[in-house]
Amino acid sequence: MPEDFRDYLTPLHSEKIAGIGDLDAYQWVERHLQQDTFRSAVDAWTGLFAATSFRGITTDGTLDRALFPRRPENAPTAEMVAAAGLLLGTLDDQQRSAVRHPLNSRVWRAWMNPELYVNRFGLRLDEVSVNVREAVLGLVQASLSKSGFEKVRKCMWTNDFLGQLVRGPRVMNEFSYNFNLFGEPSETTPWGWSLYGHHVCVNVMVVGTQMVASPVFLGAEPNIIDEGPYAGTRLFVKPDELALELLHSLPKAARDAVVLYPDKRHPDIPPGREVFGDELHLAGMFQDNRVIPYEGGRAADFPTDSRELLLQLAGNFVDHLPPGPYRARLDDIRAHLDDTWLCWIGGSSPDSPFYLRIQSPVVLIEYEHHAGIMLTNKKPAKFHTHTIMRTPNGNDYGAALVAQETGQQLTFTDES
Repeated sequence: MPEDFRDYLTPLHSEKIAGIGDLDAYQWVERHLQQDTFRSAVDAWTGLFAATSFRGITTDGTLDRALFPRRPENAPTAEMVAAAGLLLGTLDDQQRSAVRHPLNSRVWRAWMNPELYVNRFGLRLDEVSVNVREAVLGLVQASLSKSGFEKVRKCMWTNDFLGQLVRGPRVMNEFSYNFNLFGEPSETTPWGWSLYGHHVCVNVMVVGTQMVASPVFLGAEPNIIDEGPYAGTRLFVKPDELALELLHSLPKAARDAVVLYPDKRHPDIPPGREVFGDELHLAGMFQDNRVIPYEGGRAADFPTDSRELLLQLAGNFVDHLPPGPYRARLDDIRAHLDDTWLCWIGGSSPDSPFYLRIQSPVVLIEYEHHAGIMLTNKKPAKFHTHTIMRTPNGNDYGAALVAQETGQQLTFTDES
């Protein structure tokens, strides 16, 4: 259970975190780069970032470019423009230069969810004034739904809580995140922003009153706070409950198709399917062009009640969107429900860790319980959760909408 995380607190003298209290984020990553495992991982990540030209996630390498029409969605664009103006007015010249990028900037793809501070773009929120932080959060709040903003903030709080648990507050804290702004804030032409760091990565593009908010990565280790000013905070309770309810609602034949392996560490899982950092996630950082075939069972074969639960579960992962874009996104998911696939790896009891993926032409969602990184559990546990939501077929970062609006196919390769 999530409450059990204290059984796995890392001893402060252990090699994993010894001396973390004496290090800042820059020194922490330099220490890890002396270790072969981390050096190899960072080299792979930065190599993908440097070499990739954006195309989009697909199931077979073929993009369907007819899935994302331009339409009014009543996104809060005017409020976002006002909040962006307030932010820019709060910054000095050097900060404005650091935070602003062209619409096609490769910095869109720079987001990373580990605590290792590798991609250093924009403004680091724990290095700026309170006024600047408040202005950044004001733009984030103006862009997202109430529940979406609360999820982001709670993930930031749990990051701070983790930093306190391991006595490393300069490495992990409430504001150890980077913010970037792309394009010119406008009620008519495309622009957007990104926020990224440990367990929080959010990318938002608006085109008129239409919005795309993906990729979005949210996670927590632990996903519960049991002391301090935010005691009582719990994350990912609803998707956990809905996922299990959905799995148990399926008739045996459908459930047998959905469950690929009954344990997250099952010996029959192919070598290479689980990778360092991402575990079973396929659509994480720097996987913008990955080919991810459908797996599991197809919703067209599910009974009505299971289809409704699947829609509810998917809705939980897009409810960071404000009301208008949320309704439009849910309509898209519903329209492609017959072509939506669900796969599951793991157990099905309330305490069992699991991985699931919901995938259709218009959405890709991954939800997973992980082994410890800062905690000591060697096996996946329900107190460490990673989630990712993407828009496949070339519309992550709103690229497909921008192409329709401007005729420009974004590749996110500009250097600035």
